[in-house]
Amino acid sequence: MSSGDSFPEAVEPKEVAKDHDVERESAAVGGATTLKRNLHNRHMQMIAIGGAIGAGLFVGTGNALRGGGPGAVLLGYMITGGMLLLTMQALGELAVLYPVNGAFFTYCLRFIDPSWGFAIGWDYAISWLIILPFEITAAGLTIKFWRDDINIGVWITVFLIVLSIVQVFGVRGYGEVEFVLSVIKITALAGFIILGIVIDCGGAPKGGYIGAHYWHDPGAFTDFLGFCSVFTTAAFAFAGTELSGLAAAESDNPAKSLPKACKQVFWRIAVFYILGTFVVGLIVPYNADYLIGSSGSNTKASPFVVSIQNAGISGLPSVMNAVITISVLSVANSATFGSTRTLQALAANGMAPSFFAYIDKAGRPLWCVLLQIAFGFLAFINEASSTGSIIFNWLLALSGISYFFIWGSICLAHIRFRQAWAYNGRSVDELVYAAPFGIVGSCIGVGLNLLCLIALFYVSVQPRDAQTFFENYLAAPLVIGLYIIWKIWSMFTSDPRVERRGWKFFKTIDEIDVLSDMRDTALDKDLAPRRVYKTWGEWLKAAPMRIVHSLV
Repeated sequence: MSSGDSFPEAVEPKEVAKDHDVERESAAVGGATTLKRNLHNRHMQMIAIGGAIGAGLFVGTGNALRGGGPGAVLLGYMITGGMLLLTMQALGELAVLYPVNGAFFTYCLRFIDPSWGFAIGWDYAISWLIILPFEITAAGLTIKFWRDDINIGVWITVFLIVLSIVQVFGVRGYGEVEFVLSVIKITALAGFIILGIVIDCGGAPKGGYIGAHYWHDPGAFTDFLGFCSVFTTAAFAFAGTELSGLAAAESDNPAKSLPKACKQVFWRIAVFYILGTFVVGLIVPYNADYLIGSSGSNTKASPFVVSIQNAGISGLPSVMNAVITISVLSVANSATFGSTRTLQALAANGMAPSFFAYIDKAGRPLWCVLLQIAFGFLAFINEASSTGSIIFNWLLALSGISYFFIWGSICLAHIRFRQAWAYNGRSVDELVYAAPFGIVGSCIGVGLNLLCLIALFYVSVQPRDAQTFFENYLAAPLVIGLYIIWKIWSMFTSDPRVERRGWKFFKTIDEIDVLSDMRDTALDKDLAPRRVYKTWGEWLKAAPMRIVHSLV
């Protein structure tokens, strides 16, 4: 490599130019305050490694196991997990450079198209608004494992009150609750994996050596339709992984904590999702009768709980059920954070009623929090009438496959950012954190998300029933409808914050602004210098360890 092509020695990343303060995006239209940077490194790590672990993994895995078999579950979770790893690395790069409220909604708005940003932002907010009452109901159902004589409405009320109290403490309350609950979830999952290996090897009070018997009888796979259906459960199980990127706007040192959080995602996927479901597949046959009811938060059908019961181990099933209750409440807490921050960002950009942009002196998007708590009362629908469950199922259908649109959009926004970054004469060396797999990784991420959407479309149309199709795929027409609505609205509104683009589908590279709202470098603390290699030979020699360090 010639001297002209050589890279500099280890250097600190260049200080990036800023047109204005990064927190301007977070400033309220109707208030003078901004979100508070009260999330520390420990909060960010636990949100990344344990924040999204909930009923989707503990209970939904049983439904996926019954539908596809252990091989399909393992393969489906590996595909989804790999896709999420690439997505989180792309999101980490963007969130470190632009730690603004709304995160990926803002990136879609900025790097793809305002109408697509509107659609993704509202789709994400609606998903969390609806998931909250579901999770609160689910938490009440877990109590039936011990007491089925108490009306679930009592527990819904208790959990709503507790969740409301947490909101009083703002983002610090969210961070501390997630930190404690994530530690509990991680400890319990690690213990279950060890216990599952013991059960599989014949060390439990009941049953003998199992080994890989259930992978041969009844088998590792059911059919292709069953394999495709696994991605529905996987989307539910991995939902919320992106929250650490959303939390960047309230992190006290995003340049340090976010790269670490992105690395933690790898371990959560590898250990808790892939290894955890592999162990479940070893000790639970996919044709077990109790898996028929493994949906929602029916912990009596959870393979994590029932496998311990079948092994004749007393006491531990109740412990695991308690962990599931805690996990569901953790996701409910995350739902409040995810919806309120996205709604506030939408309002700040003129895409939601302006009063939702208000942030009080404690850094809380007050009206957004009140709306989310109000949605929590929808949990009583199941108790109100015989049609309550039908209404609730249709509401949940609005979130359905929405996460594949969101994750794919994050990857697409990263691709567009990198293209615009290069167009403006900027180098990847200037980035404090660069996604290890770069544009290639994001292209793979977009492709995998599209494949998952195609697989779920096949699952939805295969029964040839309109109701089944819309229950599974309603999020797709919702996103498309939101996109069209904003295209039309932006043509006629006089709001100066709204960009009028007509029916153009994408921003052109020269239209993308990559220099505004960059990270305030005053936030950077204790950043290690970047090592840059003089020759391609040095780069190739160090490549294996670079891959390791990108994950550890």
